Amino acid sequence: MIVQTLSALADPTRLGAMQILWDHGEHCACELLDRLSATQSRLSRHLGVLKTAGLVVDRRDAQWVRYRINPDLPAETEAVVAAVLAAAATEGRVQDRSAA
Repeated sequence: MIVQTLSALADPTRLGAMQILWDHGEHCACELLDRLSATQSRLSRHLGVLKTAGLVVDRRDAQWVRYRINPDLPAETEAVVAAVLAAAATEGRVQDRSAA
């Protein structure tokens, strides 16, 4: 699971999405699109990778999809993700452009 987790976090767009979702709230795909300056198809592909890795879950809400961190994420995986996000934030690698 650790290799799959690290592989999923290796892309800047996926890393940025995880940074946004890390507040453990639920976020609309429209918000992620805006904050990451991504196209819908690109974001959908990246969120699919995060879902396959078991890091995020989604639910339909009318025409939108809402994403959040998987509430059943194992503690050791959560610790790895937290460490990667902290290191990426320190290096300025997170893609959230709304903070600029």
